Amino acid sequence: RTVQMGDLVIVYEGFNKQKAVTLTEKGQYQNRYGSFPHRDWVGKPFGAKVYGKGEGKGFVWLLAPTPELWTKVLPHRTQILYAPDISLVAHALELKPGSVVLESGTGSASLTHALVRAVAPKGHVYTFEFNRARAEAANEEILQHGLASACTVSHRDVEKDGFPKCLENRCDAVFLDLPGPWKVIHSAAKSLRHDGVLCAFSPCIEQVQRTCEALEAHGFGDTQTVELLGRELDVETRDMQRSLKHAQPKLQNKWQREAKQKAKRKRAP
Repeated sequence: RTVQMGDLVIVYEGFNKQKAVTLTEKGQYQNRYGSFPHRDWVGKPFGAKVYGKGEGKGFVWLLAPTPELWTKVLPHRTQILYAPDISLVAHALELKPGSVVLESGTGSASLTHALVRAVAPKGHVYTFEFNRARAEAANEEILQHGLASACTVSHRDVEKDGFPKCLENRCDAVFLDLPGPWKVIHSAAKSLRHDGVLCAFSPCIEQVQRTCEALEAHGFGDTQTVELLGRELDVETRDMQRSLKHAQPKLQNKWQREAKQKAKRKRAP
């Protein structure tokens, strides 16, 4: 797959420095390494290394967009979920190709992109956002990224109005990222099929308690509360002690002397 004019490209400068760029005829990408005309990228394979026009010899990588990369470069309209939380949510919802998922609220659509990938090509994500401007922005991104066939973005206050009745008993999973998720449990229960899964993301334990009470009241079972904590690990190289001869020469010499003395005693008449 090669880069074409109008494509969305993730320009990778470093681990914590990436940017989403849509190619245009007269567009240029500027950074400390120099100038990168968009037209010079056309025809390059995704993953290619390209050098800037300038005195420096710096370069960038042209990467194809993925949900993980989009999460790192998207415009933040709200706080978002990152890869560790997203992977846990997708696993908890038991998503697979063909699943139908409800999401509220959409926010910056970070999780939405990952959900669409998990259920594509035959599944569908119905995502709802109570803020009209955010809903319209998320819908525009879904259209630009070519995901409209697997995702529908709607402006709706789910806490107040619940999920649409047309989705009752049609969904495999529901995800709630709301201030009051317990207010939506009744509507979510109607939308879920038998053995459907519901997951709510809440920062406060008081929210978790009220949501768990609502789940129990509406017949949900096997409720679990999970806290995800990240921990950085330092990798070091250490040489294992392999030979006593070099590590403990004195002790080795002592063993050799004792072995010789035993051998002499055995040979003695």
